[in-house]
Amino acid sequence: MPMDRRTFFKRSAGAALAATAFAALDMKAWAQTVTDAPVEVKPSLCNMCTSECGMHIHVKNGRPWKVTGHPGHPVSRGKLCPRAHGGLQWIYDPARVKTPLRRIGEWEFEPISWEQAADEISEKLNRILEEHGPEAVFGAQYPRPTGNLYLNRLMHALGVSTTQTHEATCQAGRRIAMSATFGAAFDADWENSDYLLFIGRNMGEAIRTGAATAFARAIERGAKVVCVDPRLSHSAAITEWVPIKPGTDLALLLAISNVLVSENLFDRSFISNHTNGFVPFRRHIQQYTPDWAEEITGIPAGKIRDIAHGLAAAAPHCAVDTGWKAAVGSCYSNSTDTARAVAYVNGLLGNIGQRGGISVPPGVILGRPEFPAPAVPDGPRNDGAGTDYPLASTDAGLPHVTMERAQQGKVKAGFIRHFNPVRSFPNYEHMRNGMKALDLLVVFETHMSETAIEAHYILPEPSFAEREEVAKPVGDTVAIRTKALQPVHPETKSLDESIPMLAEKLGVGEYFRFTLDEWNEALLAEQPFTLAELKREGTLAATVSDEPVLPEGCGTLVPPREQAPKTRPRAFLVSNDRNGPRPVPQLFTRSGRFEFYSREFERAGFDPIAKWYPPETGLELGSNEFRVVHGKQAYHTHVATNNIKILAQVTRDYDTNRVWINRSRADELGIRENDTIRLRARNGRTAEARVKVTERIHPDMLFAPAGYGNRTPYYEVAKELGGFNPHDLSDYLREPISGHTMMSELIVEVEPA
Repeated sequence: MPMDRRTFFKRSAGAALAATAFAALDMKAWAQTVTDAPVEVKPSLCNMCTSECGMHIHVKNGRPWKVTGHPGHPVSRGKLCPRAHGGLQWIYDPARVKTPLRRIGEWEFEPISWEQAADEISEKLNRILEEHGPEAVFGAQYPRPTGNLYLNRLMHALGVSTTQTHEATCQAGRRIAMSATFGAAFDADWENSDYLLFIGRNMGEAIRTGAATAFARAIERGAKVVCVDPRLSHSAAITEWVPIKPGTDLALLLAISNVLVSENLFDRSFISNHTNGFVPFRRHIQQYTPDWAEEITGIPAGKIRDIAHGLAAAAPHCAVDTGWKAAVGSCYSNSTDTARAVAYVNGLLGNIGQRGGISVPPGVILGRPEFPAPAVPDGPRNDGAGTDYPLASTDAGLPHVTMERAQQGKVKAGFIRHFNPVRSFPNYEHMRNGMKALDLLVVFETHMSETAIEAHYILPEPSFAEREEVAKPVGDTVAIRTKALQPVHPETKSLDESIPMLAEKLGVGEYFRFTLDEWNEALLAEQPFTLAELKREGTLAATVSDEPVLPEGCGTLVPPREQAPKTRPRAFLVSNDRNGPRPVPQLFTRSGRFEFYSREFERAGFDPIAKWYPPETGLELGSNEFRVVHGKQAYHTHVATNNIKILAQVTRDYDTNRVWINRSRADELGIRENDTIRLRARNGRTAEARVKVTERIHPDMLFAPAGYGNRTPYYEVAKELGGFNPHDLSDYLREPISGHTMMSELIVEVEPA
């Protein structure tokens, strides 16, 4: 930057004054004062991944010193993963967004005031609404109560129907499939199970600390745990690993159902009293024998029978884990039906609501704030959820489809909060070009992510440690994020400040005339503690319902008014008594029963009972072709954390951003440890990556650790770290049932670079 004479003397005078002040300072006294300062321990919630673990932030001299797990929080159980500790560096990251920014060129911005940003955004959005209608607008966020309240409420006030989340890259298939069978996507009761079967889920790296603790305790207690996975993951390494040909999990599960039915190993009482459609299911499943499945999956028929027999012997204190993403979420064209097949096995075992089976927990009783609320719009959406994709969730939506329609000129404006679809969805160019086609993109963010840098306006939020949020139910508790620090950057505003400001400018301010405290106090009206007490403790045991309540995010295809009345008691997982069956909960389907034959799927034009079919890209590979499958590491979250120095250093120290390749296939291709390979997708796109050569992976597969390869120029640490990202080679895909992204339908040719 040029410096003229006046500037030079001005800065020199400032330096002289600073030197004088420095000389007058008693450094020893100052150091002692700082050392003796008390440590304040403030409860909050982590924000480094989806789990939002309860934590304590230890603050000294106004700065965070360390974090520890909150022992009363059901997800953290007093423990935190590496990301939580690394998150403290996020607070002071140079890539933080410090003031409102307006785009002035490609990836170039200038600071402006909040008032100017709100005026310009409201003027442009009102023009778009007038000319194109609310169908041309969308709102998208990582789905948590604060975003649901403020961003979705703003969209509804403006008549916008298209609200979206990340789910099309996550558990979309799982949620829809399990909603159609037993009404919601519940987890297994891992800790108390005698036999657990995991289908691709890696509890040791896709970490929720409480779940990982429960998983470890099950193993310590002597539970039988089987991990079916094309890769020897951290979870599989401490259990029984059953390798499988990637994309064939559906065949395995259908064959397990076949054994349970043909050998009369199913729970007759549960089937008779709590299910619909078992007779046609029984006929349908006869074709899927273990010998048939062996030819597809590569798992010996005897092993398939052993798994089925082991589950049956442990029933009902056993479970096929319901997964999250993996084979049941958004990886393959058959992922949704793979999730239905997971549900079938659990239904046959009669484990729903039973200790060690599928956990159907009671729900926390929350009050209903009476502040004026806009009607939920019923106008057309711009992503096809509920119409072109009739079973797709209309609260999660399909952001990748919206980007297609943006490029067609049908979508003009978007508002995005704490969500990076440009880099977290397959086909980077497709997502980026969709954002670039918008006339108005507003992003609420803490950092200059790949999505933020495509925005017309970036509105800065405080970090997780600098803001308060809406209280949320967690298991049988209520937890809250509290403000542990004053904002490091004074021009940042939390969503409860920025959204009402925009709403006033847009003429819908009447729906936001309440404070965050007033909203939280209304939520807690029926709880035995006050908001002040909750803020002081962070997490508190809550009053729960006598009926099961659908947890937020579990999903159901059936509107609440059409669900069967919930009349069962809430004793599902409260007692430690293992003697005798528990009452079976009435489920969140229309009938209140488990559905082997789904009328929901049938009405939408899909098979009412899941059948076998391979991934869209098929199972046959060329001599140098591989299927690319990605997965998590315990110290990174998607593409969000690679710019944190301490977490990036873990990657460097252990050299973990390499692509895994099977040793025998590597030998055939002349590839050695740490070599660089060239990957060429069937669409012609290419990339390069270094390799880890190992026997721990199926010969048909490459494993790519997820989250590397950031494309934003503002992430200096991540840029230096580098790494391969499959999204650069992937096509824009939509799975027919749920519309999800089919993230593992990527086949590449491999050769030495």
